[in-house]
Amino acid sequence: MRCFLRPIAACLLLICGAVHAITLDDLQQRFSQQSVLRAQFEQQRTISGLSQPLNSSGDLLIAQTHGLVWNQTKPFSLRLMLNETRMVQSMAGQAPQVITAQTNAQMFQFNSLLTALFHADRKALEQNFTLTFRDLGKNSWQLVLQPKTTPLDKLFRQITLEGAQFLNTIQIDDMQGDNTHIRFFNQHTEPNALTANEERYFSS
Repeated sequence: MRCFLRPIAACLLLICGAVHAITLDDLQQRFSQQSVLRAQFEQQRTISGLSQPLNSSGDLLIAQTHGLVWNQTKPFSLRLMLNETRMVQSMAGQAPQVITAQTNAQMFQFNSLLTALFHADRKALEQNFTLTFRDLGKNSWQLVLQPKTTPLDKLFRQITLEGAQFLNTIQIDDMQGDNTHIRFFNQHTEPNALTANEERYFSS
């Protein structure tokens, strides 16, 4: 009798696994629960006409109530702070550059897009892209974005996101045949509040 029940139990496990396959709504809910996310990144850009790719690296900070900080450390120091009202670019030895929706509407659209990517914000993404979401199994997933609005459809061929508990990679293929690959690693959500030094990024 016990031997007879084993294949039935195995089938039930398979059925339950299919029922609980991850969805884009699940992903958005998961990311929304991460009040603060910190990670390191490595970025590689392949550009037509250049024999070698362009590599950069640094760290990333995302705070639900404050915004996003992209802190590049190599090959040179560059920091971008993005929130709902402005984007501030800081480079060593130069005065910070501040961009708002009023001064550069198109640049600010990309600001909002970047935030939507990291939050898996379905509503915001569907305004500009056709979404194809795939459950890859073992808690892994893939989200492919096909631009459907201008100017995004003139710039990007496709944007592909992959991850599991966190967003692990972004692949950007543009209309010129160039591509950008970004890998995120060492992601962590603790402490779940900003440190004093991190808060200064958003007050500058």
